[in-house]
Amino acid sequence: MLRELNDRAAIEVLLREGPLTRAELELAIGLSKPATAQLLTRLEEDALVVKAGVRGGGRGPRAQLWAANGGLAFVAAVDLTPHVADFVVADVAGVVLAEHRTPLPVHAGADVVGTFGEALSQVAGEAGIKREDLAHVVIGAQGAFDPRTGLLSSAPHIPGWLGFDVPQKLSDELGVDVLIENDVNLVAVEEMTAGLAQDVDDFVMVWLSEGVGGAVVIGRRLLRGATGGGGEIDWMRVPDPATVDTGDVWPEAGARFGNLVDSPAICRLAAAHGIAAETAWDAVTQAKAAGNPDFLDDLARRVAGGVANLVAVADPQLVLLCGDTSRAGGEEFAALVQEKLHELVLPRTPVGCASVQGNAVRAGALQSALATTREDVFGVVTPTLLGSRRPEGGSTRPRPSSPNR
Repeated sequence: MLRELNDRAAIEVLLREGPLTRAELELAIGLSKPATAQLLTRLEEDALVVKAGVRGGGRGPRAQLWAANGGLAFVAAVDLTPHVADFVVADVAGVVLAEHRTPLPVHAGADVVGTFGEALSQVAGEAGIKREDLAHVVIGAQGAFDPRTGLLSSAPHIPGWLGFDVPQKLSDELGVDVLIENDVNLVAVEEMTAGLAQDVDDFVMVWLSEGVGGAVVIGRRLLRGATGGGGEIDWMRVPDPATVDTGDVWPEAGARFGNLVDSPAICRLAAAHGIAAETAWDAVTQAKAAGNPDFLDDLARRVAGGVANLVAVADPQLVLLCGDTSRAGGEEFAALVQEKLHELVLPRTPVGCASVQGNAVRAGALQSALATTREDVFGVVTPTLLGSRRPEGGSTRPRPSSPNR
């Protein structure tokens, strides 16, 4: 058992830090030189690690580098939006092999499975493998996924993907293992992996872009809810600013949060402040450049009204804003939201901007796909990520696999 624990510890370090020398690995896992040498020999014989060049050169000594064997399995991750699908293929060590962006039909009646499969085959080919070589595929979509039925909901913008068991149909017809997940949940995964939430147990994310979305993480685990609707804050009821501004009593039903902070609503708010913009993020950018604090102040108050509900229930350590609108506002806007939030709730919860750059949805989907596949191939469990299917502590002996498993 101790040997198996050491093997897993070594693989975890190599997956996290990349190629290491024997001495570096020895220091990282706390074993003696002979024990580390025996461990590497054992893992190399099982094809779980491979030699990965040398470090050093010139007249000095050169040390052999060791790496987790990425060629044992391959994964794909996809950010699916109404406009474009963004694909990436990587080996199980996390090395990106190919990327591909393409528009996909999302309208009702479209052959979404067939066209998705063609795009997946193309990016797999660019990575030098076949589609069937993919061990796991994770799709991030703008909607709520019900794990009981496989159905997407709250996704009128991609009607062609509604009304059927998405992961089951894709898995059956494409011959690969497919998972679909809410896009903001995947951003939260990436923030836990490489962003500001790496050392945070409880936090919430609020996505502000064309629409609005959210994710709630408690104890390093995503709160999905009974039907997959955890964090779906679009339909949350909040005070209507129109009645607040006039001093009237808030109506019992309140206003739908998504109708106050989606892109069209923010553009209307901007127009009331003399700012003409086609998108919310353009409006925020203009307001910052022109020094229009009143618009940003009103927008921050709207956002804080929704965030307050999450904070009152979850009492998180951190609130992170993400999405195009939040990115345009930056830390200045996050500070405004924090100020308005602290007027509404007792906890002094800090509010910041998500730190992960690039396509965080796709990056989170890749982390999820890698977590599942590493569990299958190496026995390494990452319970905080979407991909883990075994309870913490329930992993097995690392085992070799093959690219065509």
